[in-house]
Amino acid sequence: MHAWVELELPEGQTARLYAGQIIGRTSAAALRLDLPEVSEAHALVSLRGERLWLLALRRRFQVRQAAQDAAPLSAGLAIELVPGFEVRVAAVHLPADVLGLEGPGLPPQALLGTCGLVFDPHPRLVAGTPPQAGAHFWATGGQWRARVAGQVHTLEAGAPLEVGGQTFQAVNVPLGHAGNASTLGERRAPLHLIAFHDTVQVQRDGLPTVQLVGQLARVISELASVGQPLGWESLAQPLWPHIAERDVLRKRWDGLLGRLRERLRAEGLPEDLVRSTRVGLVELVLQPGDVVDDRG
Repeated sequence: MHAWVELELPEGQTARLYAGQIIGRTSAAALRLDLPEVSEAHALVSLRGERLWLLALRRRFQVRQAAQDAAPLSAGLAIELVPGFEVRVAAVHLPADVLGLEGPGLPPQALLGTCGLVFDPHPRLVAGTPPQAGAHFWATGGQWRARVAGQVHTLEAGAPLEVGGQTFQAVNVPLGHAGNASTLGERRAPLHLIAFHDTVQVQRDGLPTVQLVGQLARVISELASVGQPLGWESLAQPLWPHIAERDVLRKRWDGLLGRLRERLRAEGLPEDLVRSTRVGLVELVLQPGDVVDDRG
């Protein structure tokens, strides 16, 4: 019922991480690394489609000598989390089903990492620990926990859960339906983008909220704020104000745009949400029903 990856550390010990768990310096990390180069929340193990991915949170990592924001995990893959500290994927386990939740107004939805059940006004699962949530869910030691009104329960398939006067139920969700799979070539679900300049939240009905941070978020926030296509230099220069050479700046920009598309694809979002035209303009590609909330 749990997707997990087993990592081999430099000194030979191994660590098993479940989907939704974090690598970092914080004491709450499933794999805690007491190194000054490691961020408090450094990387996240995430289930996307039928694969486990490692997603960078604060700092990028290296795979095959190339900096990455996201990488699919497979046995034998070497990942340099920070310079001089490499882990190797020893094993990946992908079960046929994972645990999910369903109830009034909430279709069966997998529990992918720490998340909360919110009502605004319809019930949906949101990544993280939103304070307004009626219930919080997290995985520990291979089991799922639920906290409702201060009470902690172990969650298993078939178990009912009372939240806010409504009855929800833990259910098995086929692995192929659990991750955020892309629907290229089809009309996608409407997006709700909330832009805070340095962070962007992307919400979709029935799926966990996706959060982008740093430079990836700033590109989307700037396009959302202006509401029209911008020249790539107008977007790139504020990100790297110390770079005067146009060719160097363009190389940085192309790399960032590639990383943004990779991250969008890994999260099951349309990778052409941010599109570069042949005349040097960059635009935010929205479909009917998409909503942009600029709070920057």
